[in-house]
Amino acid sequence: MTIGDLIRLLSDGEFHSGQQLGEQLGVSRAAVWKQLHKLESLGIAMEAVKGQGYRLAEPLELLDGPRIVAGLSRQARTHLTRLFVEETLPSSNAFLRERFAQRAGHGEVCLVEQQSAGRGRRGRTWNTPWGRSLMLSLGWRVESGIAALEGLSLAVGVALAQVLEAHGARPRLKWPNDVLLETPEGGFGKLAGILVEVSGDASGHCEVVIGMGINVSLPEAFRGTMDQPVAAVEDQVPGISRNLLAVDLLEALLPLVAGFEREGFAPWRDAWNARHAFAGREVDILNGQGREVATAEGVDASGNLVVSRSGRRHVLAGGEISVRVRP
Repeated sequence: MTIGDLIRLLSDGEFHSGQQLGEQLGVSRAAVWKQLHKLESLGIAMEAVKGQGYRLAEPLELLDGPRIVAGLSRQARTHLTRLFVEETLPSSNAFLRERFAQRAGHGEVCLVEQQSAGRGRRGRTWNTPWGRSLMLSLGWRVESGIAALEGLSLAVGVALAQVLEAHGARPRLKWPNDVLLETPEGGFGKLAGILVEVSGDASGHCEVVIGMGINVSLPEAFRGTMDQPVAAVEDQVPGISRNLLAVDLLEALLPLVAGFEREGFAPWRDAWNARHAFAGREVDILNGQGREVATAEGVDASGNLVVSRSGRRHVLAGGEISVRVRP
């Protein structure tokens, strides 16, 4: 019995007794009781009524691999080698890196309900509640070296923004790899992060894993534990289906990565600049232990951020540089 098995039974909105759940799952009532407590520890709210049993306090849509593949167009499916849907993993990016080590990985996608060791840029952790985000990694091989991947994380951000816009959201982009939503207070909350990891020959064959974590819905209690403002897709698109979002995102991402080695970032530049959250605003440039103030402009054809400082323009590459908007 897995958490997913239990959630599938409880997601019908009806009450189920411990005995009924045990019979349907082929386990003891004690095992059911243990898993119910585990659901609560994962932040999945339960309702318990004496004499009736248990049910989820609110619906929870599980990721459905066959449904996602069936929703893809024929063109997108030509680029998809295999789709994995996992309940828990340390990291979906690490999962695909291991697939590459096994001489697989190309055109493979991994979706996971929850990660125990998810990472963002510069080694930061990425935490999400079970079953309320869309955590996705996509593996691809390129033959032209690492330079051919300049600006890839920005192009992925544009693709995600376009998908969300089609559903009615109004995302903005933060260089180099964040997707934001405006908060009711007038600021921005982090909606999604993108992590691109590359290994291989700097001028030849290399393997890339594109990972992203998207907050789909976030309970208020969870938001209160975060050390930065956060946002979720449901803040602007209530009731969105995670499976539909996965379909639309793969529909956009698979052709993007298939053509990126040939086309590069240039075709995505204007679309990124049109969604730049901090264009024309003063920002702090953090590089190592240093901090400088500059005015953000846009990105160039390679995905570098152009800023102006003391009347001069400067070009910032990624790496260890971070940009934070000034109050």
